[in-house]
Amino acid sequence: MSFVRRAATVLAAATALTAGLALPALAHVTIQPGSAEQGAFTKVAFRVPNERDDASTVKVEVAFPTDHPLAFVTVKPVPGWDVKVTEGKLPAPVKTEYGDLEEAVTKVVWSGGEIKPGQFQEFEVSMGQLPKDTDTLLFPTTQEYSGGEVVKWADAPKADGTEAEHPAPALKLVPAAATTTAPSASPAAAPAAASPSVAPVAAESSSDGTARLLGGAGLVVGVIGAVLGALGLRRRSA
Repeated sequence: MSFVRRAATVLAAATALTAGLALPALAHVTIQPGSAEQGAFTKVAFRVPNERDDASTVKVEVAFPTDHPLAFVTVKPVPGWDVKVTEGKLPAPVKTEYGDLEEAVTKVVWSGGEIKPGQFQEFEVSMGQLPKDTDTLLFPTTQEYSGGEVVKWADAPKADGTEAEHPAPALKLVPAAATTTAPSASPAAAPAAASPSVAPVAAESSSDGTARLLGGAGLVVGVIGAVLGALGLRRRSA
């Protein structure tokens, strides 16, 4: 019995330790989905969980990259929240497919709402055109609580691959998928592919001809029978 109790205690401790290690990662501000195609337009959501048990999140500020600015940024309204989109002059003009970009969205701020303890909120943004000369875009985010606490999610990824204490939401950019075209059929394969569809048509045509022939013969027999019947009636009457 004591062995069972000890095993249960060890299992409970391991579970608590695992949960304790996993919770911080789950509480990070993230961007969903975490990847998009280079050169495309995309819609993402900044997912903001509330980490505190005694305060609510009342303000979220997301900074947009200026080294790889986005020419088009629109936001989806969130019930109960006010949103302000700020544009600013870039440190240097950036060449895009739409010309030199000198101003772009530098930050988006949501305020006036509330993310209560144990809850999260997603703030959706449509943006583009995504750059083709980088594989990651960082969106440093500031989270403000009702008690006055401010948490900055602005740490860049570590070189050794380990997670930073307060990582900035990151959007991974992947090369655009190559357009695939259906392989053209070879001349030798074309007749073989066509033969199954041609054969039933030929069979159908022959069967139609046979049916028409039998129908015509039946019509002739019917006419002959009618004539003979008429002659028989005349003889009887005579």
